[in-house]
Amino acid sequence: MSSFDVIIVGGGLVGGSIAFQLAAEKLRVAVLDRNVPGREASWAAAGMLSPGPDSSEASALVPLAKESLRLYPEFIAAIEQASNKSTDFTRNGTFEMFRGPEAENARDKMVAQFHHLGLAAAAMSPNEARKHEPSLGPQAGAIAWLPEEATVDPRRLVEAVLAAAKQRGTEIRANCPVDALLYEGNACVGVLAGGEKIAAQQVVVAAGSFCGTISDRAHEVGSHPQLRQYAPVHPVRGQMLALRSLTVQLKKVLRSQYGYLVPRRDGRIIAGSTLEDAGFVKQVTPQGVRQILDAALELAPALVDAKIVEEWSGLRPGTPDLLPIIGPSDIAGLWLATGHYRNGILLAPATAMIMRDWIVTGKSNFNAESFSPLRFTAAKSHAQANRGASGA
Repeated sequence: MSSFDVIIVGGGLVGGSIAFQLAAEKLRVAVLDRNVPGREASWAAAGMLSPGPDSSEASALVPLAKESLRLYPEFIAAIEQASNKSTDFTRNGTFEMFRGPEAENARDKMVAQFHHLGLAAAAMSPNEARKHEPSLGPQAGAIAWLPEEATVDPRRLVEAVLAAAKQRGTEIRANCPVDALLYEGNACVGVLAGGEKIAAQQVVVAAGSFCGTISDRAHEVGSHPQLRQYAPVHPVRGQMLALRSLTVQLKKVLRSQYGYLVPRRDGRIIAGSTLEDAGFVKQVTPQGVRQILDAALELAPALVDAKIVEEWSGLRPGTPDLLPIIGPSDIAGLWLATGHYRNGILLAPATAMIMRDWIVTGKSNFNAESFSPLRFTAAKSHAQANRGASGA
């Protein structure tokens, strides 16, 4: 039977980043991926590093997002040095566009909220913004300038992270779906993958939308909570396009509430995205393409003659409260790092540091209580107690 100090279930950016950090602590680490590592949500992402909240529910995420963005330059330097690969990390800022008669009020409200959260933001007129991005469309009624936001090429990044983790001694197994977690008493002691039992002192589930495909199996007689109780993750499909234009060469991200444009160093412009409850069906649809193009052409009308050079879709791991699931379960040796929804690329460095500190030292300096896997089991127990009381 193979044996490791830590098994990480899921070889996306989050799982690979955790492996990279743990391997630096001289731990024997294995990353097991159901398909080709890095080719799920990480591969499909746009790569915006934006710590600001995009909804009222996301405000609780801001401290973690700020910390992760702070860590990014150091994280990128370490990854690029260990892998000898470029990740195309760029910090050129973002123009957030507002339209309609209430554009300036909406922009000012957002800027005030960002200041309250300790995030850099400034009001800017569309004419001033066009001095930097001449392609900005005429429907822009107001602009928020977000100077600290950055971008990265997620495909380059996840390849570099996995290469860096491997360089540090991590064993990475592709096409190795984990069928079940293995228990002895009240401890998780490994996994069953492809009929093989693989032992580990610690198991980190970082399987994104696919957490529900993993079952629980006990070595000894006993009852164990199903993994979905800790990780009620569901797929949220996002469709994406890559454009190439002879006339539009963006330097900064252009974004509105309807979509975004993210420039790549190779001249492509990534346009997205949709939010769809489509189960595990990954496909590009005419409706999705139209929605993305409508938003893209509003942001930069000159893209009307651009060529669509690639189209794809991915599955974001959503959670009931739209917050990630990070930390220990109440079963010894079982950890979770999943449910990052639309922020997996941004949150990978901080998630990896938090998990490394917890596993290596038994504690984390970052307060991640809001992201605990136990919040779902506690909520269920509370609901059951209330039902019992009302039925008494």
